[in-house]
Amino acid sequence: MKLVSIDYLPGCELEVLGLVKGAVVYSKSFGKDFMAGMKNLVGGEIKGYTEMLADARAIATKRMADEAEALGADAVINVRYGSSSVMQSAAEVIAYGTAVKIK
Repeated sequence: MKLVSIDYLPGCELEVLGLVKGAVVYSKSFGKDFMAGMKNLVGGEIKGYTEMLADARAIATKRMADEAEALGADAVINVRYGSSSVMQSAAEVIAYGTAVKIK
């Protein structure tokens, strides 16, 4: 499955199958959240949250690709990500794009 952030595949004629998406709400454990709070006092990157969001993006991307595959797609074009905080120490990540079949 090809995943690209551009809205075409160079040299390919495409059949649009529709919008596909994958989402996840992800949270860190209390211990990691506590350590992140301590890091807040001194500043710098909060690696626990960076890792959490990377894991969440990977899950959302896989779910999006699985949905595209179920439609018979060869690729997802115009892939985008969004995120939002749904509660303290929990974030929603969504991956979305257009499923296409290469003709």
